[in-house]
Amino acid sequence: MYYKFNVMKSLALIPFFLLLTACNGHSDYSSGLQAQVDSLQNKLNNSYKPGLGEFMSGIQVHHAKLWFAGINSNWKLADFEINEIKESVDDIQKFNTDRPEVKSIGMINLAIEGISEAIKKQDAQLFKRNFGVLTNTCNNCHNATDHGFNVIVIPTTPPVSNQQFKPVP
Repeated sequence: MYYKFNVMKSLALIPFFLLLTACNGHSDYSSGLQAQVDSLQNKLNNSYKPGLGEFMSGIQVHHAKLWFAGINSNWKLADFEINEIKESVDDIQKFNTDRPEVKSIGMINLAIEGISEAIKKQDAQLFKRNFGVLTNTCNNCHNATDHGFNVIVIPTTPPVSNQQFKPVP
């Protein structure tokens, strides 16, 4: 009887030890996952993030190309360029949240909509008028964010010499 009792006690302890072993393995698994998360977070924190200046330089080039596309009635290219500007504004809001200037960038949205409308209508006069609004809005944003020294103007020469701005027949 004593033997049966000890065997029963031993058998009763087996689930306890299995549970203890399983929990210990889970802890190792959790700490391994946490190490992977920490490693990925470190890589993310140290990955390249374009600065506000890189985005703004890109917008400036698209702004100039937009002008030459529009005044040449190349509406497909103009539509492409205004969408590139939209993408850049979206990326600024996504990647440069630590910059206080980003809070003001939304002021450009109405001007972008005005240009998009002129492109959709293929209206050269409306395009020119709304391009002036877009340019002034850029400067208003620069002034509001203490970057008034960065004055944007309607371009007089194409930003690149290796692109045709007239529509392809």
